[in-house]
Amino acid sequence: MQPTNIANPSYFHKVVDCQWACPAHTPVPEYIRLIGQGRYTDAYMVNWVSNVFPGILGRTCDRPCEPACRRSRVEENNGPGAGPSQAGSAPLGGRGEAPGGPFHPEPVAICRLKRVAADMKDDVRQRMPKLAPGNGKRMACIGAGPASLTVARDLAPLGYEVTVFDGEAKAGGFIRTQIPRFRLPESVIDEETGYILDLGVNFKSGQRIASMKGLLAQDYDAVFVGCGAPRGRDLDLPGRSEITENIHIGIDWLASVSFGHITTIGQRVIVLGGGNTAMDCCRSARRLGGTDVKVIVRSGFDEMKASPWEKEDAQHEGIPIINFHVPKSFAHRQGKLTGMTFEVVQAVYDGSGRRSLVPTGVPDVLVECDAVLIAVGQENAFPWIERDCGITFDKGGLPVLGKETFQSSLPNVFFGGDAAFGPKNIITAVAHGHEAAVSIDRFLNGEDIRRRPDPMTNLMSTKMGIHEWSYDNDTSNDARFKVPWAKAEIALASIRVEVELGFDAATAFKEAGRCLNCDVQTVFTAPACIECDACVDICPMDCISFTANGDEADLRTRLKAPALNLAQDLYVSGELKTGRVMVKDEDVCLHCGLCAERCPTGAWDMQKFLLTTTQAGPSCRDANKAAARVGAA
Repeated sequence: MQPTNIANPSYFHKVVDCQWACPAHTPVPEYIRLIGQGRYTDAYMVNWVSNVFPGILGRTCDRPCEPACRRSRVEENNGPGAGPSQAGSAPLGGRGEAPGGPFHPEPVAICRLKRVAADMKDDVRQRMPKLAPGNGKRMACIGAGPASLTVARDLAPLGYEVTVFDGEAKAGGFIRTQIPRFRLPESVIDEETGYILDLGVNFKSGQRIASMKGLLAQDYDAVFVGCGAPRGRDLDLPGRSEITENIHIGIDWLASVSFGHITTIGQRVIVLGGGNTAMDCCRSARRLGGTDVKVIVRSGFDEMKASPWEKEDAQHEGIPIINFHVPKSFAHRQGKLTGMTFEVVQAVYDGSGRRSLVPTGVPDVLVECDAVLIAVGQENAFPWIERDCGITFDKGGLPVLGKETFQSSLPNVFFGGDAAFGPKNIITAVAHGHEAAVSIDRFLNGEDIRRRPDPMTNLMSTKMGIHEWSYDNDTSNDARFKVPWAKAEIALASIRVEVELGFDAATAFKEAGRCLNCDVQTVFTAPACIECDACVDICPMDCISFTANGDEADLRTRLKAPALNLAQDLYVSGELKTGRVMVKDEDVCLHCGLCAERCPTGAWDMQKFLLTTTQAGPSCRDANKAAARVGAA
C-alpha cells in the first residue's frame, strides 16, 4: 500500500465517523467537549454554524451520526466489560434495561447532547452574524422550511436582499406542520426560526406562490425552491371512493392537528405505513382519544423506514406494530368506515437476496376501526411551476438538478430539501441549503458554480506535557444514559406536553464523557520511529502493527488484530528503517493517546483535527482566494 496522505482533509474527516456521516458535517466531538466543560453557549454556536437548528434537531434529528459512532463498535468488540449495565443507562432511544440486564453496545447520545446545548445556553442574539451593507442583489426563497431558512441565513448577512414566501402564518415548513408538539414545542421553533428572520430577512407569510413565471417576472436575481414534498400518497383500494369521512392522509392530518383544526379522533385507529410519519400519526392519535391504535405495515419490522427509536417510542406508549399485512380493501357500511381487510404475507428471498412478499395462504384479516391514517409516503408536487418556464423535470416529477450545485436547467433557479431529490429529513435539507447558498453566491458573483470550495481544516497538537493532553483522554466505561420522560398519565393526556425532558447538567457531563474524541488524531512521524514496538504493546485495542507491506487485502489479514471492517481505512506509513511499515487500523481506536505517551521519541502525537465546511461568502469565491494569494506574495 502507498503511504497514507494525511494532508488530504478527507482522510481524518472520515476518521471522525459522526461528522463524516452528518450531512451538514457538524463537528460533533468539538461541541460535545464544550458541553462537558459546561460551555453550553459555545457548544450551541458550533452547532448553529453547521446545522442551523440545534434545539429542533436535538429533539427530532434522524441522527445519521449515531449509527456511525465509533463508541458502538468499541463496545461491541469489547463485550459487556466495555459498558456495564447500570442504573440510568439505556439502549438507543432511552428506555433502558434494569441494572444487570442485557448489555447493549450503544453510541454516544449525540442528538440529545445537542439539545442540552440548546436548553442550557445563554442569550445568543449578540453572537449572531452582523449584517453587511446591501450588495444590490435580490433573491426569493419559496417555502419557509429548513432548506429555505438555511439559504436565507447564509445569504442575508452577506448583503443579499432575501425574501421568503410561505403560505402559512409562521416560518418552519414541515418542522412546524408535521412534527407533533409532544416531540417539538412550538416555542423552540419560534426561537430558532426567529434568529434567521431577525437577520433582515423579509418574510412574506400567508403568501403562497401560484406561478413561477409570475415570480420570475419580478426580476429576482436568483430563486430558491424549498417548498418540500407537500403531497401525501393515498391508497386506491376497493371501498376507498365510497367512504367520505375518517380516512386521512397522514401529513395533512398532522398539519390539521398542529393548527388545532382536529382535536379528537375515534377510539379504534389504524395507521398504515412504516415510516416516521406513521409513528407521529399513531402517537398523536393516542393523545387525541384513540384507545385502540394499531400500526399496520406490509414489510417486516426491521425493514420499516422509521428510525429504531421512533418505533421503540411508539411501542413504549402501548401501540402495537403489526407487520407483513398488505392492505386489500376498506370495509364500510353505507359509506361509513367500519374496518380494513389485509392479506397476510411473508418475506421470501431469491438467490440474489431480492425480497418478495408472498401470500401465506391464511384467510384475509379484517381489522375493525373508526379511522384510518394513511402514511405510506410523500410525493413532490409542483403545480405552480409552469412546464414551459425553462425548468426541466424528470419522469418522476422531480427537477433535473446538478447533484452538488442544486442548480436547475433555468440557471438562476435552485432547489433544495425535499423539493430537490425527494423526501429526506431536516438535517439533509439544511445541508442542501448550505450548498445551494454557495452556488447562488458564486453564480451571482460570476463564478463557475461547479467548482466547489474546499473545507477549512486545522490540525494542532494537543500535547501539554509528557503525559498531559489538552483534552480528557480517559475512556469512560459508562453505558448510554437514559433520557427521562414525563409521566405517562401526563404525557398521554395532552398532545402539547413534551415527552422527553432532556438531560440535566450532571447526566450530560457523564454522557459527554462517553465520547471518544475521534477528532483528536493519532499522527505518526516515520523518521522519528525507532521501531521499538512500545506503541504496539500498550495499545489497548491492538490497532497498531509493524509488518512488511503488501496490498490492502493481504495486509488486513496480517495485523496484530485482523482489520475486518472494510469501511474503515488503514493508516500506513512510509517504509521504516527495517523495511517494515507501520499500519494502524482506524476502526476501533480509542484515541486515548497511550501510544503517544509511551513513544520514547515522539513519533506519535495526538493532534486535534477540525474541519468546517466553507459556506457562502468571500471564502467560497475564487476571486477572493486569488486576491488573498497576491496579497500574501
